[in-house]
Amino acid sequence: MKQPADIVYHKLTREEQGLLDRIKRDTRDLNQNNVTRTKAYFDLYQKHPEIHWAFLGHMVSRNGGWNMTDLKGEFLTRLLTDKERNAYFSFLEQGNWLIFQDAYPQFLLYGESLKRNKPLFYLLHFLNISSFMETIWNYFWRKRDSYILTMALVINEQNYLEKRVIQNPAYKKDVLNTLEFKLQDYLSFNHILFPYQKKSLAGQTLHQFQSLHERILLGKRLYAVLFKKKELLNHFVQWAESHRHTGSRKDYWPHIFNNVNEGIPGIPYQLRLNACKLRWGAKKIYSPDLLSAWKNVQHQEAEKGDWFRDWQAADYLSEHTETQINGEIEYEYCKTLERLELAALAKKVITIFD
Repeated sequence: MKQPADIVYHKLTREEQGLLDRIKRDTRDLNQNNVTRTKAYFDLYQKHPEIHWAFLGHMVSRNGGWNMTDLKGEFLTRLLTDKERNAYFSFLEQGNWLIFQDAYPQFLLYGESLKRNKPLFYLLHFLNISSFMETIWNYFWRKRDSYILTMALVINEQNYLEKRVIQNPAYKKDVLNTLEFKLQDYLSFNHILFPYQKKSLAGQTLHQFQSLHERILLGKRLYAVLFKKKELLNHFVQWAESHRHTGSRKDYWPHIFNNVNEGIPGIPYQLRLNACKLRWGAKKIYSPDLLSAWKNVQHQEAEKGDWFRDWQAADYLSEHTETQINGEIEYEYCKTLERLELAALAKKVITIFD
């Protein structure tokens, strides 16, 4: 019979217990908000570029921050009630926080394994990491297959979120079910944008957020956009190096967005955009910094439990090459901005809570 984790923990050496405590502390210190998490991922990638997921996680986490600040920005303050915006922020923040506290300890343990020149992945169990990842990390230690590790982390994190966030009754009621039609019709939450060079965007769009299968496939496509062409990857990395993440969409399009509200209170909204360019004399779209838009959140301890039950999950590890991923998204994103602006102009606030 398997012994309880807390009993087994006390059989670890003092050095092992100290290492686990340090990993937990370092993870907690960096898991303050979307800005600290996003920076931590990129710092990790620069230190260990073989961990491709760290850069993928960094770029996706930037999008999470932009989605969070949209809720306090130009358009959504006109389209959603305060209650709706707070509920959606809670949903986004919880997911962002959960993924970091699950993924980042794995990277720290990998770093310690490199320092000691021996795999320490047997300790993942004491960090409440899925047994699926212990197998994968040991495989990566031998084979150094960055693609397999990245896909495994995508599979792991999306399954980890499935029960804790996507299937959470409160979020299903207050966010996913009630906001679904708004998300599809107006909002930009389903676009994942990867800026590069000057004003250029690549990315992908997710249309079925509640589908675990579709989210994993999205992760595979996003990886392809970032890593399939080395020259393009270098452009993405160079952009990330030269643009500190603030959560404002000004980070990538300062010609359209500003983190200072240029609007005048009491003046009705007027159309400002034309084909993703500002009309002559128009004010920039307000997109605040994250730290000025939202306070840090104190989270309860993450729910324990291993999602892994069936090795069929490993089917996603195979590399599909039959579909070419071009990453073109600018036209679609511009159309979304136009829909948002038209909705804001009409002040289409539809109350969906009782």
